[in-house]
Amino acid sequence: MKKGKKIAIIAGIVVLLLAIVGFTVHQSGRNVVVVQTGKVVRQDLASTVSASGEIKPKTFVNIGANAYGKITHLYVKEGDWVKKGQVLAQIDNIQPEADVAANRASLEAARTDTVAQQAAIDANKAQLEKAQADLDHAKLDYVRAQGLYKDALISKQDFDAKKATYDAALASVAQFKASIAQYQAQKETSERKISQAQANLERSRDVLAKTTYVAPYDGLITNLPVREGESVVIGIQNALGSTLMTLADMSVITAEIQVDETDIISVKPGQPAEITIDAMPKKVFHGTVTEIGNNAIVRSTGVSTSQSTAASQEAKDFKVVVTVNDPPANLRPGLSCTAKITTNMKKHILTIPIQALTIRERGDLQSQPQKGSVQAAAPQDLAKAKEELQGVFVVRGKKAEFLQVDTGITGTTDIEVTDNLKEGDEIVTGSYKVLRTIRNGTSIKIDNSVPQKSEEST
Repeated sequence: MKKGKKIAIIAGIVVLLLAIVGFTVHQSGRNVVVVQTGKVVRQDLASTVSASGEIKPKTFVNIGANAYGKITHLYVKEGDWVKKGQVLAQIDNIQPEADVAANRASLEAARTDTVAQQAAIDANKAQLEKAQADLDHAKLDYVRAQGLYKDALISKQDFDAKKATYDAALASVAQFKASIAQYQAQKETSERKISQAQANLERSRDVLAKTTYVAPYDGLITNLPVREGESVVIGIQNALGSTLMTLADMSVITAEIQVDETDIISVKPGQPAEITIDAMPKKVFHGTVTEIGNNAIVRSTGVSTSQSTAASQEAKDFKVVVTVNDPPANLRPGLSCTAKITTNMKKHILTIPIQALTIRERGDLQSQPQKGSVQAAAPQDLAKAKEELQGVFVVRGKKAEFLQVDTGITGTTDIEVTDNLKEGDEIVTGSYKVLRTIRNGTSIKIDNSVPQKSEEST
């Protein structure tokens, strides 16, 4: 065989071998999935619940109208700080003042009548004492006259005169006793009139006092919906009265938030919280959960379920109050805020990125010899095959192997794993599309140079 022909045959064989190798590599590459991975790490992890709401003072009062009338003076304006007992507003009080004066005069008149009747009682008691003395003297004369008349020592005329004097003295004593009883009864009536007049005076004073509004405690005027000259009315059974102003005690500030019903179970009094306020975006305030509502609130209406007669399947929230530690002076009621409550905290635990968790049906998994794998238990029936298992795909060589895991607390981006993984294990974390479609035992190619969110955002 000629040398040139031999070289041509060798070259052809080489080209054929290269083609076969290239085709094999190409075909094998078609079954390789590009993934991003992460590590199982130990770290401190905090489980949190976030909810939005608004800033409110713990103590505030809507000062409403206690009487009908026109506002004659407003001594404060919105945003003023006031002290306890400070006069805030004045309503027209001409008629209440007149009623107080009239009732005071009636009280004084009743007291004067009582004094006069006591004087009459004392005078009649003095007269009674004199009449009693006269009666005693007349009685002695009458008794003596009876003996003399019996012995015929005095005339019938003298005896009748002594008897008449005695009867007159007896009548006089009875008269003064009756007068004393009469004046005593009149005095008791006057004393009752005094009590009645005092009650009327207290009532009129109360009505008068309700025309002047004073601060019940130190605080800030946060709302002032009325002006001088406006008329206000008190509330009745089915209608609210006029609100003059709102006074807030700003010494204790809270964030009142609405926590979703799925999260409320983990929220407890005393848990720490971080509060961010929309008006102060670069500041974080700290607080503590101090109150948790017992009744759910329908999210769409804001009405408590205890006030609703019909059952509702709508989303519900629970009111949670977080007391702000050391609130700044410029904090104002009504500011929108978000509170992040730390419901659990664990230190130095095994964690993985939340996005690494995925769900697979037991029947979709192949047999796997590794310890902790769910693949050793092949499904025996349809129900078992449909059982959903939570786990991650662990990198074993150049393949992804599904491993069932149990989880603990959940943080913002990471979640605790309690079994089957150890620190340093490499797991598939993305992309989202890959985690949805990758199968157990799939050949993989790791490429962590591509941001994991790039595909998810497209």
